[in-house]
Amino acid sequence: MPDIYIIGIVIVLALCFDFINGFHDTANAIATCVATRALSPKVAIIMSAILNFVGAMISTGVAKTIGGEIVTSPHMVDSVVLSSALASAIIWNLFTWRIGMPSSSSHALIGGVIGAVIISYGTGAIHLAGVMTIVLGLVLSPVCALATGYIMMTILYIAFRNVGKSRVNYVATHIQMVSAALMAFSHGSNDAQKSMGIITLALLSGGYIGQLEVPWEVKVACAMAMCAGTSVGGWRIIRTVGNKIFRMQPVNGLAADLNSAITIFSATMLHLPVSTTHVVTGSIMGVGWATRFRAVHWSVAYQMVSAWIMTIPCTAAVGALVYLIIKHIL
Repeated sequence: MPDIYIIGIVIVLALCFDFINGFHDTANAIATCVATRALSPKVAIIMSAILNFVGAMISTGVAKTIGGEIVTSPHMVDSVVLSSALASAIIWNLFTWRIGMPSSSSHALIGGVIGAVIISYGTGAIHLAGVMTIVLGLVLSPVCALATGYIMMTILYIAFRNVGKSRVNYVATHIQMVSAALMAFSHGSNDAQKSMGIITLALLSGGYIGQLEVPWEVKVACAMAMCAGTSVGGWRIIRTVGNKIFRMQPVNGLAADLNSAITIFSATMLHLPVSTTHVVTGSIMGVGWATRFRAVHWSVAYQMVSAWIMTIPCTAAVGALVYLIIKHIL
């Protein structure tokens, strides 16, 4: 099969991954405001879709990290490797969406790349320091979000300790519209760039671009794919994130949204890919813990963490398997 067709397949798969990432991770941006009834589901999804698009257009630092830090040389990641990684990530995202379990699209994509690269070039092709930096960001982000979520909720409790609960929630409901918008914007600024990095790598390996710089056409295509996916909505995961971890009041949703948006956008500015799923659930756990430790359904949290731990090994294995199948067909 000519290289141009394989690169075309990579681009289609990357945009499919972005679309699935959009509806898979819609819960990250809107679960809190839907759970607290600050916004109707329809309005929340439209707002999230638009701001996901805008956020995806602001930076390409995360895309360059995804494209250049996983392997020792970007030219080693050919179109077959990328196709295998994307197929693996798509399979995992659809599986976890089907069972209503929040999981990391970032982990899934990185795991797929690692598995496909190792099976094709060996472990020496992996840029260990770069992978560890990425994984460290992915692992530490929910821990930081939990801690800062606890602190932010505690600060709000102190600030409004002399104000009636109904008044606090009334004000928080209106402010949460802004915090949910910030969350959607920060989600787009980080997550859409992962597919940008993959497509840019494919174009670089095929000789269609001369350096690891994301073309504007790729930015627009990925932003539109995520926007379209977000508009579909992932209701299974929204129910898990919005209701099953901790039953939130508007003030809790406000704290969780603000904390998540700050954490994700900080990572984007540092060019670090993070899991928005992990950050949002970490924030909700921290906010719930500040309210009352037993208010958090820790059994649900444990199930999520188990899925997170399994993501990279499972997608690496699937990525390697898909690579072997594609090579056999070719």
